[in-house]
Amino acid sequence: MSATPNNLDAYWMPFTANRAFKAAPRMMVAAEGMHYTTGDGRKVLDGTAGLWCCNAGHARPKIVEAISRQAREMDYSPAFQMGHPKAFELASRLVRLMPGALDHVFFTNSGSESVETALKMAIAYHRLNGQGERVRLIGRERGYHGVNFGGMAVGGMTANRKMFGSLVTGVDHMRHTHGDPRNFFAKGEPEFGAELADDLERLCTLHDPSTIAAVIVEPVQGSAGVFVPPKGYLKRLRETCDRHGILLIFDEVITGYGRLGTPFAVDYFGVEPDIVTTAKGLTNGVIPMGAVFVQKKIHDAFMQGPPNAVEFFHGYTYSANPMACAAALGTLDTYAEEGLLTRGASLAGYWADAAHSLNDISIVADIRTLGLIAGIELRSIDGKPTARAFDAYLKCFAAGLLVRTTGDIIALSPPLIVEKAQIDEIFDTIRTVLQQVA
Repeated sequence: MSATPNNLDAYWMPFTANRAFKAAPRMMVAAEGMHYTTGDGRKVLDGTAGLWCCNAGHARPKIVEAISRQAREMDYSPAFQMGHPKAFELASRLVRLMPGALDHVFFTNSGSESVETALKMAIAYHRLNGQGERVRLIGRERGYHGVNFGGMAVGGMTANRKMFGSLVTGVDHMRHTHGDPRNFFAKGEPEFGAELADDLERLCTLHDPSTIAAVIVEPVQGSAGVFVPPKGYLKRLRETCDRHGILLIFDEVITGYGRLGTPFAVDYFGVEPDIVTTAKGLTNGVIPMGAVFVQKKIHDAFMQGPPNAVEFFHGYTYSANPMACAAALGTLDTYAEEGLLTRGASLAGYWADAAHSLNDISIVADIRTLGLIAGIELRSIDGKPTARAFDAYLKCFAAGLLVRTTGDIIALSPPLIVEKAQIDEIFDTIRTVLQQVA
């Protein structure tokens, strides 16, 4: 295939300024390890693990071999009323990674579908328990939970919601945790703001807690710009949910599979929700797949009625797709053999120091780090919000570094195989670029 397609018109690109892109395309044609190769032959260091998903880096042998082998063996098997061995093997291996009572897995094809699945599970669970009035869902301002209608409704990013009408009704939002100046330039969990979790109590008073089915939050808000929860915040959410019989859902599509230096944010924060949504790093981004972990009490609530009856009228044509399962198993093998699910813990301090070394640049308003994630918030240009960060994005790409921007925030999340020298390269490049766009 040509490195430069002869026609760019037909493809309507997602979350992209299509006209600007097609006027000056940025084409990737190969990837290996920590680097992409562009259409003009340049190497680009991956500072974002693709799209928060290639946690083990690119073109990893065990994953490639697993996919190739599976394609020869069996490419597809029906997902309804049929099974295949790798789906059960994968589910068993996954629940062994998850602590506590989160011991069942439902497979989807993306983070958006994982969220939609979790929300449906929560409402149905209460109905099965004789509490059909629990239909309300609580999200959080500036939260991101995918692009399906349920996920957009509980999400709190204005640009993602404003064009699509009333979405799902019966949804409200807690305040986000970002903005206290005392927390600016914090390494790890900020000290102030645990009391913001009490905003859930306000919503319970407003709506009556007996009408609330679930609360969904990202343990670390990733897509909005890396907002790290204050110390004790998630624990207080858990306590409030327990007090009122509300299910707590952690959206770990970004934080799952080693991003914080632990297998999941559940481990890092020591807080066990009732449901955990995952995707991205599950298959290293190679083949779309998601997994929803649920506590035993939720799974067992559905296992009633005649044994031959369908317990949960939900699922996807590609749930537990054999190719995706093979990719996930190859990914788990790679994580295990190289210790990648915990490797970030040994690099977190070096990563944080490197990121916070940029705090002397005049246009840097805040820096936030946790595990192998960083958010560098820039001062906006008057009358031109997002312009400064996007300019930095383009200059980083030209200099051989892939970053991600959201608003005027540069977000970083490199593959977990990153070395210290590459961390230095990431932040040296960003320093040079920020001095250019200041």
